[in-house]
Amino acid sequence: MFSHHMKLTIQFGDCDPAGIVYYPNYFRFFDNATAAMLTSAFGRNKRNWLAHYGIAGIPMVDTGARFLKPSTFGDSVDIQSEITELGRSSFSVQHRLLKGGDLAIEAHEKRVWVVRDGETIRSAPLPDDVRQLLSA
Repeated sequence: MFSHHMKLTIQFGDCDPAGIVYYPNYFRFFDNATAAMLTSAFGRNKRNWLAHYGIAGIPMVDTGARFLKPSTFGDSVDIQSEITELGRSSFSVQHRLLKGGDLAIEAHEKRVWVVRDGETIRSAPLPDDVRQLLSA
């Protein structure tokens, strides 16, 4: 299925007083990696693909991570992201954060394709072209 990778340099503000990345920031990194992956797959930036498909977003409904090695200020890391499953209105992503070529974190997330329905949001089926792009 579709995959993408991005490089990231750990910034001072990403770290806690111990000098390592504060763990919730990894989920921010992975959220950005998912957006970058979809931007690459759809050939347009997030604002434009949200408007193009008329969706409210792709909220996360499940996530988790396994932390193997810490990262510190100034480290250069590579985030490899891959679509691992397509559901009717959802998709799953696997993230692997590599530091110096070694696996530092393995994470997963499940996202739902949602549209506005009055004052609320609800899931909607993945469009056929989205399914094709993410299956590539």
